[in-house]
Amino acid sequence: MPQIPEKVHELTVGQLSARSGAAVSALHFYEAKGLIRSSRTAGNQRRYTRDTLRRVAFVRAAQRVGIPLATIREALARLPEERTPTREDWARLSEAWRAELDERIRQLNRLRDHLTDCIGCGCLSLEGCVLSNPDDVFGERQAGSRLMAEHPPAAHQGRGGTPGAGPEAPAAD
Repeated sequence: MPQIPEKVHELTVGQLSARSGAAVSALHFYEAKGLIRSSRTAGNQRRYTRDTLRRVAFVRAAQRVGIPLATIREALARLPEERTPTREDWARLSEAWRAELDERIRQLNRLRDHLTDCIGCGCLSLEGCVLSNPDDVFGERQAGSRLMAEHPPAAHQGRGGTPGAGPEAPAAD
């Protein structure tokens, strides 16, 4: 890992990428989403403050446990600008995310436990199919598979007049 001298207070996108392990494209994406910030040189090159390294690490750790980027952005917005997130910041924010993660784990366990039951159901609209039709919500609206097209295939003509050969046109109201 390249070392950056202490006297260097701003990093190029390449230096930030090398130090953080995040691809340059990911850093640009994080910036576009408001997770990190840069300034611009006279030549319009991005420069990041050293605290951005910790912010990128914070974002990547939160992503690894499944926290949505919008939630991460909200959390980072609560921190003072130009301050590196601390261990205490992470502890406080991760505690707030714990209930959401516990709920996701519960849902994943439920799906895992019912996966074998649903593989052979065919129409996927049976009351017991917790994967694609939990609590038979589609059965309350109509009979049959929810995967069947609501419009006959002939209603959508593709290239050369072949039904279904091209992109579907939006339905007219």
